[in-house]
Amino acid sequence: MAEPLRTVPSLQERVQSILDELVDSGAESGLQVAVHHRGALVVDAAAGAADRRTGRGMTPGTPVFSFSAGKVMTSLIAHLLVGTGAVGYDTPVADLWPEFGVRGKATATLRHVLTHSAGVPAMPSGIGPADLADWPRVCTAIAGAEPRWRPGTETGYHAFTFGFLVGEVARRATGKPMRQLLHEWVAEPLGLDGDLYFGVPGPDLPRLARLEDAVPQPAAPPGGDAVLAPWEMRPTAAMGNSGEILRADIPSVGTFTARGVAAMHAAVLDGRLIGPRRLGEMTAPAFEGTDRVFGNHARLGLGYPLGRIGTPPEETPTTFGWVGGGGSYVWADPATGISFAMTKTRLTPHFDTALRLADVTAEALAPPA
Repeated sequence: MAEPLRTVPSLQERVQSILDELVDSGAESGLQVAVHHRGALVVDAAAGAADRRTGRGMTPGTPVFSFSAGKVMTSLIAHLLVGTGAVGYDTPVADLWPEFGVRGKATATLRHVLTHSAGVPAMPSGIGPADLADWPRVCTAIAGAEPRWRPGTETGYHAFTFGFLVGEVARRATGKPMRQLLHEWVAEPLGLDGDLYFGVPGPDLPRLARLEDAVPQPAAPPGGDAVLAPWEMRPTAAMGNSGEILRADIPSVGTFTARGVAAMHAAVLDGRLIGPRRLGEMTAPAFEGTDRVFGNHARLGLGYPLGRIGTPPEETPTTFGWVGGGGSYVWADPATGISFAMTKTRLTPHFDTALRLADVTAEALAPPA
């Protein structure tokens, strides 16, 4: 359900102007941006096409498959689960999922899952994109995997395993799949039905935007560990437009509107979903080190990288969120009260659009010096 827009006029106009410019120049094809600030929806903008094949226009109500940016919904479900008392951050995963506690993983906890330090960053051999919709098969494979490191000692991006780890813990604790928990715990109470999805119902698929690749798929990048980050699992338009993927409950990725996910984080910041103590735990540094998958320096809270992309960590220490392959970006900051979300249809190999819009937003809403 759309909220009344109480815009910061110059920011709304500036963001809309940038979106229009990006579409007109051909740099982007369809985009959405939504921003909440201290309880108010201050930007709600869209431009371009949701589907260039048909000419259907992008609107703020068009859901977009946004790859790993959907992990913000997964992490929130984990924190809400802890809030029920069914599990704690330091509960071993194997306490709820006994099959997981083999081959050196018995000590892995929910905290390790949320900091990508559980030691199972890659899908086990034999699990590819076509298997992602088969929840039992994927979870059985992950449960039997040998960890790449002793849980809690290293971190490395758990690109697809993350959602299944959180999701199976939640399913074992509640008896419900992640798509149902997202609906019951987040979308329904916030009036965001139709804005947040793990698995899109068939009748809603025609509402979705259609993704497109900005450039021909490049060769696998040098460096890193190709075993831990298999190239066939990279974000592509073909994956994001697949009806099987879109309908499946795969909480490592997600489909949402910028308006919906920004409203979700606004409810986190103002205490409607998460209390101040748990918000403080979420945004406190929980693991810092070199990412074993990609080789970059990682500074993680519980479930989120910390800091706004493109800024030194010390400048935005409490900002949390996720980027999505292809250029989407979602972030929020308790210190400034900003909740920002951007989705887009053209999958670019960079985050230039996200950086530009995030910087414009942060500058416009910065507290007076």
